[in-house]
Amino acid sequence: MPNALTDSAAPAHQSYPCDACGAEMRFAPGGGALICDHCGNRQEIAAPGPWSNALKELDLAAALSAQLPIEETEQRAPLKCPNCGAEVVLEGDAHAGKCPFCATPMVTGTGAQRRFKPRGVLPFALDERTARAAMTQWLGGLWFAPSGLKDYARKGRKLQGIYVPYWTYDAATRSSYRGERGTVYYETRTVMRDGKRETVQVAKIRWHPVSGRVSRAFDDILVLASHALPKHYTDALQPWDLSGLQPYSPAFLAGFAAEAYTVPLEDGYDEARAHMDAVIARDIRFDIGGDRQRIHAVDTDISNASFKHILLPVWMAAYKYRGRSFRFVVNGLTGRVQGERPWSAWKIGFAVLVGLILAGALGYAYALQQGAL
Repeated sequence: MPNALTDSAAPAHQSYPCDACGAEMRFAPGGGALICDHCGNRQEIAAPGPWSNALKELDLAAALSAQLPIEETEQRAPLKCPNCGAEVVLEGDAHAGKCPFCATPMVTGTGAQRRFKPRGVLPFALDERTARAAMTQWLGGLWFAPSGLKDYARKGRKLQGIYVPYWTYDAATRSSYRGERGTVYYETRTVMRDGKRETVQVAKIRWHPVSGRVSRAFDDILVLASHALPKHYTDALQPWDLSGLQPYSPAFLAGFAAEAYTVPLEDGYDEARAHMDAVIARDIRFDIGGDRQRIHAVDTDISNASFKHILLPVWMAAYKYRGRSFRFVVNGLTGRVQGERPWSAWKIGFAVLVGLILAGALGYAYALQQGAL
């Protein structure tokens, strides 16, 4: 598979020198241009080609059998974190740095790996200042977090922008099913309650065998292609508006890091299939109708299965506080924040104490009121 083959040389780094002063340019979030921090020069990013070709999906079966053209892959020499296992391609010719996911020092490995090329990228829309403001506001709402962590995070190093890898999957499905439709009806029964006879309505279900077919076209099932972050973090950053997806150009990565995918294509497809199966089951229940549904067997034919590798923007901070690492992530498109939240023991104890005092005061007031009556 392309993510397992290795080669002896890494690809040459692509730089973007300013045509006015020669300094290195970077991508400016919120616009389709490179800017020079030295002289302020701005350079629009040229479109890489027709959208229909640049963003088209690749045949999944051909990829899984290693039959895609070699030009659909590239060589990469990412830095690998020894702590969390993330593989990150840093800007420039950097051969060492800190892992953006856990702040652990990391160095480049030996040799390069051949991987699927990204087909699309969702460029950063929020700059670092806006992302930091969103994170600060989120931290301010964590009352039980240690105050020292909030101060440390606010005064700490800048957030790092990183493009996180995802797979998207498309497929057409036709499913045949067998099951049962349940119709609720009621029987009248007489029961004894507290020594008295009462008439009650008891719900019963009458089942009828059914069979049928449902079809669905799945488009852009999104699957995280990384193990570096807990999945519940990245899931909570959704939704991602993929309507802004651009054909991949390395210019969008200028000034940012990009994580290499570590979830193999076939493993990502397994997750996509689980999503498909859940949606198909929902469609079948709707097709069965009635008041209740039972599904006994489903046979699904999948055709035109395809995929693409894309990169989505995340601002990230990894802080070490009192010997522990804490991570915060910000959706680079919407500003939605997620992160690890430690708990302050003294704040929790204080809240419990205040709660006990209030409960005692309310109980005392109630007792006085009862006595007065």
